Amino acid sequence: MIERLIAFSGRNAFLVVLMILGIVGAGAWAIKDTPIDAIPDLSDVQVIIMSEWEGRSPTIIEDQVTYPIVTALLSAPRVKVVRGYSYFDVSFVYVIFEDGTDLYWARSRVLEYLSGLQGKLPEQVRPQLGPDATGVGWGFQYALVDESGKHDLSELRSLNDWHVQYWLRSVSGVSEVATYGGFVKQYQIEVDPSALLAYNVPLDRVVSAVRSSNNDVGGRVVEWTGREYMVRGRGYIQSVSDVEQVALGAKADGTPIQVKDVARVHLGPDMRRGVADLDGKGDAAGGIVIVRQGVDTYRVIQDVKKAIREKVQPALPEGVKLVTTYDRSNLIERSIETLKGKLLEEFAIVSLVCVVFLWHARSALVAILTLPLSILLAFVAMRAIGLGSNIMSLGGIAIAIGAMVDAAIIMIENAHKHLEQAAPGKTRREILIEAAQQVGRPLFFSLLIITVSFLPIFS
Repeated sequence: MIERLIAFSGRNAFLVVLMILGIVGAGAWAIKDTPIDAIPDLSDVQVIIMSEWEGRSPTIIEDQVTYPIVTALLSAPRVKVVRGYSYFDVSFVYVIFEDGTDLYWARSRVLEYLSGLQGKLPEQVRPQLGPDATGVGWGFQYALVDESGKHDLSELRSLNDWHVQYWLRSVSGVSEVATYGGFVKQYQIEVDPSALLAYNVPLDRVVSAVRSSNNDVGGRVVEWTGREYMVRGRGYIQSVSDVEQVALGAKADGTPIQVKDVARVHLGPDMRRGVADLDGKGDAAGGIVIVRQGVDTYRVIQDVKKAIREKVQPALPEGVKLVTTYDRSNLIERSIETLKGKLLEEFAIVSLVCVVFLWHARSALVAILTLPLSILLAFVAMRAIGLGSNIMSLGGIAIAIGAMVDAAIIMIENAHKHLEQAAPGKTRREILIEAAQQVGRPLFFSLLIITVSFLPIFS
């Protein structure tokens, strides 16, 4: 079969040229669309389930949240292992699926099994899935800095939570923007136990009254003078005084008992379990951009930086600026440039060796042209199987160049030998076909053996 393929190629040069042009076009398309990253993503296919239950100890979290979720997901299809971790206030369950499982199929199965836990978990617990990303999805990180001193950490955190993160999450390929640092603003109610006892108001009434008062109530439509007026009660809390005026009941004379009579209301920060520091200058508020699995990390980071320039920076308050604290695109660029440089050096050395030892420009050109065509074919295969361009895949191409050019040089040398010893009357094309057929099968199997020797690395 190898001999027939060589003969067909030798007698149909036009089709071979068309095939080469097709390889060049497909390779150019593959290089353009192949995801670029510094390191290959070798993480497992996993789905993370987070469940919050405020004020509960790890033991209670383990018994009533983590254990039911873990046992329910053990029987899910294609699940390899389920790991549960219980902490104060929160439970994490990591569901690891078999290799090759589609991530979104896995997330759908997890949601199906979580729906079967309705009624088996505490009423306040609402499990939610983590981002559709992997452990190498941490692509970009930033911090908000106020150089004017007009904005405190709570204002920077609010700006980050309610504006900046949504601008960045709108970028295609971003799975999540995890905000951190600063202070999360809260309305804090410090209840006086003596006042509760004096007014005979239980603590749970304060909680339920504040919760039910923070709401808008819809009414009906009133028609008057040929117009319709929509009636509604506006009750969303917008200031400390709104909380203070929430009614808890009434005194004996009918005077309402308000929150300000039994408690002190003020703005304050949420309890922090960590802190973010920028360059040793103190606390800072910022965010981490998580890149979705399977997308072009480099392109997503470039789009994020474009969104920061065009959307975020112009909209920030005076004196506030966004500072980049981690940018993986720099690592990607340096890694890819290093490998590109080494590939070009190897290409130049191989070309020089071909010219010097063959001492025939046209023959050397044949061996030299096989290198870029082989690289383009490699990128087509990488694109077809979803393999990105990184230090490992490009390093494999660099290793393979030496093996590829050996076969071309052997075939060219054998062609020269047949041309020297050719009998009169034979055409040059037939001589070259016979020479290629003579070494075609050994070269094919020698390259096949080299490929098999790399299978442990591919595995």
